[in-house]
Amino acid sequence: MRGRALIAFIIVVTILALVPPFLNGYARSLLYITVLYVALAYAWNVISGYAGYLSFGQVTFFGLGAYTTAISVVRGHLPWWEGALLGGLISAALAVPLGYLMLRLRGAFFALGMLGLAQTLQVVANSWQLTGGGAGLFLPPGSNALPVYYWTLVIGLLTFAATLFIDRSAFGLRLQALREDEQVASTLGVHVTTTKVWAFVISAIVPGLLGGGYAWYLTYVEPVSAFATRFDLQAVAMTILGGIGTVWGPLIGGVLMSQVSEMLAAQYPQAYLMSFGGLVVVLLVFLPRGIAPAVSAALARRRARGAQGHQ
Repeated sequence: MRGRALIAFIIVVTILALVPPFLNGYARSLLYITVLYVALAYAWNVISGYAGYLSFGQVTFFGLGAYTTAISVVRGHLPWWEGALLGGLISAALAVPLGYLMLRLRGAFFALGMLGLAQTLQVVANSWQLTGGGAGLFLPPGSNALPVYYWTLVIGLLTFAATLFIDRSAFGLRLQALREDEQVASTLGVHVTTTKVWAFVISAIVPGLLGGGYAWYLTYVEPVSAFATRFDLQAVAMTILGGIGTVWGPLIGGVLMSQVSEMLAAQYPQAYLMSFGGLVVVLLVFLPRGIAPAVSAALARRRARGAQGHQ
């Protein structure tokens, strides 16, 4: 079973790498947005799915990466990918002190604190001359979108690999112990603060890197779009729909929601949000744990019935 899954995964990655140059602009853009949201969902899944800290502020690092890239290109005349790397490094560096501070909060307090942090940075970007204020920053026009797509694809694959490692490592077990009960985990020898901060840094560096590519893709950055809460809401909805705290959940939820969202927007532009929201609610009612756990449970029951039949 694992061998077939690995072969299927290699085939899909090969297609994702080879097909984009032959697609038209619309199909390529849809593929890029899908990969972007899947990668964001995987990053969110680390801090919220495995560590259990529900966050509505990972867009803070996405916007930080976008503005770092824009400023590096416009003010510093650096290549966009160097600005994007710098955005990821700054996001990781900022996540360390923020993690020690914000992770003292739990539940709704942490979620609201992260949301407030994103809104604060949006206000700063809106009033700071270096960022262009409310007018934003215009990057050089006519950029090739293919390098941004491959940049996003590589980051998404690395994030998937990191999730696979977390799911099967002692570090992942420590995160899940914290998610269940931090006090019990600490009595079992888990370094609570260090483990949480590491998870927070991982979930911060990914959107920081992705934000840089997104800025170059749009060739324009302004406060409202760079720190848009829709990035967090999409990542949350995709992960929960696919299966929070699982390896395959963000991928399944991300691909499904991206395609369904595009289809509904094309077919029902006036009632898109209502129909999309209703569909998500229906799916969560019938699959409260998400699609991936439901499929795993169904396969386990099938194997159990097969084993009983052979006895």
